[in-house]
Amino acid sequence: MLGSSPAILAEQPVVLHKTAKVGDLDIFYREAGPKDAPAILLLHGFPTSSQMFRNLIPALADKFHVVAPDYPGFGHSSMPLHDKFTYTFDNLAKVVDEFTEKVGLTKYAIYVQDYGAPVGYRLASQHPERITAIVVQNGNAYDEGIDNDFWKPIKAYWNEPKSQVKRDAIRNLVTYEATKWQYLTGAKNPELISPDGAAHDQFLLDRKGNDEIQLDLFLSYGSNPPLYPKWQDYFRKHQPPMLIVWGKNDQIFPPAGAEPYKRDLKNLEFHLIDAGHFALESNGNEIADLMRTFLSKNVK
Repeated sequence: MLGSSPAILAEQPVVLHKTAKVGDLDIFYREAGPKDAPAILLLHGFPTSSQMFRNLIPALADKFHVVAPDYPGFGHSSMPLHDKFTYTFDNLAKVVDEFTEKVGLTKYAIYVQDYGAPVGYRLASQHPERITAIVVQNGNAYDEGIDNDFWKPIKAYWNEPKSQVKRDAIRNLVTYEATKWQYLTGAKNPELISPDGAAHDQFLLDRKGNDEIQLDLFLSYGSNPPLYPKWQDYFRKHQPPMLIVWGKNDQIFPPAGAEPYKRDLKNLEFHLIDAGHFALESNGNEIADLMRTFLSKNVK
């Protein structure tokens, strides 16, 4: 058995861990697959990083060129303190846009989850000619998707952005208990959820000053709903092929946010999966299979 191990390992796609310079920032990213294959840009959510794609990348890299960056303040990218860098979704999207140009991505599909949606939809509406397809996993673009209890204290902060009381009221969202809650809630079988993901994320969240960065971004999330009509217009006008693979038990972005995509997309494949917010953790193989079939059909 031991003698066969090297051959087995050799069959796995090699994932590279790299850094690109974007302005003064070092942007960490994971990359795998042939450079001349169709490209997929994987855009992560909160409170994680490109590590959420650690299993998906090798599952796709035999046929696709897969790139997954960490945003500033996340993962292994630069983390300037919030008084040195303005943490807004406009700026995150600007950095990712410059990153794609730096690493030579001119046409690509995007996978958007959580924060990845407002980042990715900014890129798509600004550069529609670059987007070959969109995979949506619990990523919101409709008011219905944030009309639930999770968002009430965050919306209260949007309404009083100078209130320290309202800011402190959502500080619990960067704690280890909250991170574990995001990973485990809604999972059909919690035994499938590795504790390593939440522990990795929390180690980086607990860096000095990162809590203020995340609170700034909770405030900046209020800039996204006013852009929903623009993103929806992009969907209707450009009709990107879209695959929805949505964890239906998510209490942050429930299926109410998935259904409205049906209004605007004609080439839409729609799947509600028996999973939570981080559906890749429990249903990664299912999502990878759906992606391979969908992208092979729609992206040349």
